[in-house]
Amino acid sequence: MTEDAKRNEVAERMAAEIAKLVERWGRVLAKQPDWFVEDDGYQVMHPKVVAQAYGELALRALDNPAPLIEQNLALWQQIGALWADHAQRLWGNGEPPAPVAMPAKGDKRFKDDAWAQNALFDFFKQAYLLSAQHIQSMVDEVPGVDSHTARKLRFYTRQLVDALSPSNFALTNPEVLKATIDSRGENLVRGMANMLEDLERNQGRFSVKLTDLSAFKLGENIATTPGKVVAQNKVMQLIQYSPSTENVHQAPLLIIPPWINKYYILDLKPQNSFVRWAVGQGHTVFLISWVNPDKDLADLAFADYLKLGVLAALDAITLATATRRVNAIGYCIGGTLLATALAYMAKKRDKRIESATFLTSLLDFSDVGELSVFIDADQIALMDEQMARKGYFDGQHMAAAFSLLRENDLIWSFFIRNYLLGQEPMPFDLLYWNSDSTRLPAVMHSFYLRNMYLENRLREPGGVKIDRTAIDLGRIKTPAFFLSTREDHIAPWKSTYLGAKLLAGPVHFVVGGSGHVAGVVNPPSGNKYGYWTNPALPEQADQWMAAARENPGSWWLEWDRWVQPFVGKTVPARHPGDGGLTVIEDAPGTYVKVRLSDPLP
Repeated sequence: MTEDAKRNEVAERMAAEIAKLVERWGRVLAKQPDWFVEDDGYQVMHPKVVAQAYGELALRALDNPAPLIEQNLALWQQIGALWADHAQRLWGNGEPPAPVAMPAKGDKRFKDDAWAQNALFDFFKQAYLLSAQHIQSMVDEVPGVDSHTARKLRFYTRQLVDALSPSNFALTNPEVLKATIDSRGENLVRGMANMLEDLERNQGRFSVKLTDLSAFKLGENIATTPGKVVAQNKVMQLIQYSPSTENVHQAPLLIIPPWINKYYILDLKPQNSFVRWAVGQGHTVFLISWVNPDKDLADLAFADYLKLGVLAALDAITLATATRRVNAIGYCIGGTLLATALAYMAKKRDKRIESATFLTSLLDFSDVGELSVFIDADQIALMDEQMARKGYFDGQHMAAAFSLLRENDLIWSFFIRNYLLGQEPMPFDLLYWNSDSTRLPAVMHSFYLRNMYLENRLREPGGVKIDRTAIDLGRIKTPAFFLSTREDHIAPWKSTYLGAKLLAGPVHFVVGGSGHVAGVVNPPSGNKYGYWTNPALPEQADQWMAAARENPGSWWLEWDRWVQPFVGKTVPARHPGDGGLTVIEDAPGTYVKVRLSDPLP
């Protein structure tokens, strides 16, 4: 075949693909009225809230414009220096000049060699970095803005400048340009098809796919640890996992995962499953799988999660194992619930929980990091309006908020890869879990946001009441293990340290590497990250870290050593259904399989 014939064949194939895309776009646009017939009433970055923040900034800037004038002069001086340097480089006079602006450490957007080697793209990069730094510093330089508004402004401004990065546009991204030339534009056609698929799957909402969603199926290649559902109610299913050792510890282990996400973050693939590993260490593991609520469960309260979740699980474990001594683990909001339950049980003189482990859990909400930008009286009021209509908080909003905390990693890198380069996302179990969001019942979510995040009442003795029972964390004398992570953007480790100081019993505080998820899902076989320990618990978190010892490997082993005094004697292995509970179905159960995309009844 001649070269001209090859070009014609490619052109004809591309024309056919484009025609199909145009037809699909027409179907997408035709569906828009149906998709948006119901006004959601809430957005993660609501235009009204954003406008109010920038309005406050403008008023303060008018009161004292001098800092902004100085910032603008400095920017123009830097831009002038950049022009001069690149003019010299283009004319070939001498060695390339030292960069005027450099990406921050860990910024992966400009890793392609062309961003440094090609003078034009190097100019794009440095001009953008200078402008981005200038715009962001302007927010910090305006005096008189209150701290919460300032944090929102920094966050909103970061979203803006990151969205405008030259790496996000085909004509100013050298990697995309090269791919377009090499493939004669097929990458852009594939990328448009990927975008249409995402719009169709999400009913018109922009949500870029992070992984191959068809690559995983619960119970087959993810969440595969053998077990049975042995109890259930309207709030949860209780899974008892089958033993993998001949003998087990007498005290069973109850895991309370977050209901903001699904439990199988702790049971991904076999090689990184905390559940499978704990079973292998001789624990009889029980785990709560929370319901993915619809509008019929709008009235579920935080107290229901405590009574029908934690307490009901403890009752079921006693029937299954004939023991009343249980070790408990709470992850994220599951740890917040565990602490609340312990205080509730202390008031009732219920001592069934032998030890408590808190994984990246907030008990003191003084500083919740960037999550605070989504939480204030005005934004909670908008959420309440939405939940009053729907009966639940839409999990897509929660997923969007978490993605915006790491926008370059979880949004723009996939935007470039999927839409501009036209690549298909790779299978990745953690990102599959990240894409599997849950709804939150209206009553519970409103209570949680107001009492914990907005008013920080859990840390106050009697600040929160569950069924007229005052919750006082200072009454908790149960030995506690706290695992926090250094790069956690959801539960900052210094804030979790404040929570650890609220308990009256002995506390073993550990800080792991990485973040809220990867720092927890850190199996010993990976030998990653390491962790820090300090037997003392000084007043300030920085004092604790200054005297802490760095340890290699996984915190899982540290926890297993810590929990040994509380596991009791060795007993023959217990199998689901052997005790006073009847097997309902195989793990992972049906509750966890309900997705946001499933139609509501």
